[in-house]
Amino acid sequence: MKTFYNKEYDRLEIFFDKNKEVNSEYWEGFWEEDLVKSQLNYKKNTYVSKITKKYLPSNSKVLEAGCGLAQFVYSLKKNQYDSYGIDYANKTVKLINKKFPELNVKYGDVENIPFDKNFFDGVWSIGLIEHFYHDNEKFLSEASRVIKNGGYLFLSFPNISILNRLKIFFKNYKLTNSRKKPDIKNFYQFKLNDKLLINKLNNYNLECIKKIKSDGLKGLKDEIALTHNFFSFIYNSNNIFCNILKKVINLIVSPFSNHVILLILKKNEKKN
Repeated sequence: MKTFYNKEYDRLEIFFDKNKEVNSEYWEGFWEEDLVKSQLNYKKNTYVSKITKKYLPSNSKVLEAGCGLAQFVYSLKKNQYDSYGIDYANKTVKLINKKFPELNVKYGDVENIPFDKNFFDGVWSIGLIEHFYHDNEKFLSEASRVIKNGGYLFLSFPNISILNRLKIFFKNYKLTNSRKKPDIKNFYQFKLNDKLLINKLNNYNLECIKKIKSDGLKGLKDEIALTHNFFSFIYNSNNIFCNILKKVINLIVSPFSNHVILLILKKNEKKN
């Protein structure tokens, strides 16, 4: 991976070293049948359900936009939510429909969500908007459209951490060349300025009421070359000691080196 800093938009731009396009076929490469079976274990995928319970009562209608394997759709259903999922990876959606017909998962475009206005009490988006190279306006508009007044958007994405800011200050990233058109096929994702995004979300009557920074260990692993191997070993290990150590490290360093941020946004009535 190669990382560049785009000063004009205040974001980090991450590209593959070789030609590789992030599309439905790319994601379906990870989602073989045996992986779907192992991922749809609601007891191991409680992150979304635990947070949703703090804001929405049971039986609320909740959509995951870009649901992938639908493990969180499954967990929400098991926690008494009327859960839905859409994804553009048609092969994966068909596989989920075959193996788990009780789940309301359908093929769909998150920039043209196939549900009526004000249909959902909440919408989750995890690891989605950072892959839109040109803009994320269509998705944000659609998410706001399908959420009821008083409902919530739970928006998770990689953001520029304090550690990233230090590296930007010391010019550790190459700058993008505004005069040279980038090879979009090599583009993987952005790390966004969450403050700028929050300001944009206000245009869609979505007010940020809480921020949760997480995955600080990954931030250290990816951004500090000197300790990369050490943190990679801890990050990738599944033994009990390393799992405990991961939780402790994440708790301590996430405010500084978080890889992702979760914005919890409430939709307010449009003011005249």
